[in-house]
Amino acid sequence: MTGVVDGARARARTQLLDAGLELFGVYGYAQTSEHALCDMAGVPEEVLWEEFGSREGVLMELHNRITTSGLRAAEAALLSEGMDDCPMAQRFRRLFDAYVWAVTRDLREARVTFVEVLGVSPAVDAHCKRWRDLWADFLTGEAERAAVRGEAEERDHRVVVMVMVGTVHELMAHHARRPRRAKPDEVSEELTRLGLEMLGAGPAQS
Repeated sequence: MTGVVDGARARARTQLLDAGLELFGVYGYAQTSEHALCDMAGVPEEVLWEEFGSREGVLMELHNRITTSGLRAAEAALLSEGMDDCPMAQRFRRLFDAYVWAVTRDLREARVTFVEVLGVSPAVDAHCKRWRDLWADFLTGEAERAAVRGEAEERDHRVVVMVMVGTVHELMAHHARRPRRAKPDEVSEELTRLGLEMLGAGPAQS
């Protein structure tokens, strides 16, 4: 019996997340009521409250899922064959290629991750800050390795990277809002150039 209940809860969660992605990603978070979310998901509002607490909980779980996908894609690129032998410009480009593709392949996901989470509440702001800090840790490690190789300037990389992460998110939000979808390689090239300039490295190489 427990397995049946767990399966039903898992299906309800999936249905709510799928509905949230469609409604938040197409119409916007502010324009989506809890009633509309549950109606599209085909579940009672009580299930939303039990599983996520509110539609805000659905938004944060979607952000978690999409951002985790982007981070894992970047980590996989970092561990790919030949990455250690690449100059910094190529490493950054490969990292951003993987990240951008992962978080923009679905326009709804890009909108949820970079636009709809903005200014929702202090809880969502704190949630997004935790993710930015995680990205800062990840990229600081890369910057410090580049400095050891003589590819980047010696400085307090944590401060620079935190500024870079914030700017990356602003650029991604800008592209997610644009009526004409930028190609992933265009976005990746822009992010790579920005990262290299902020770290005091040379120009990007394809």
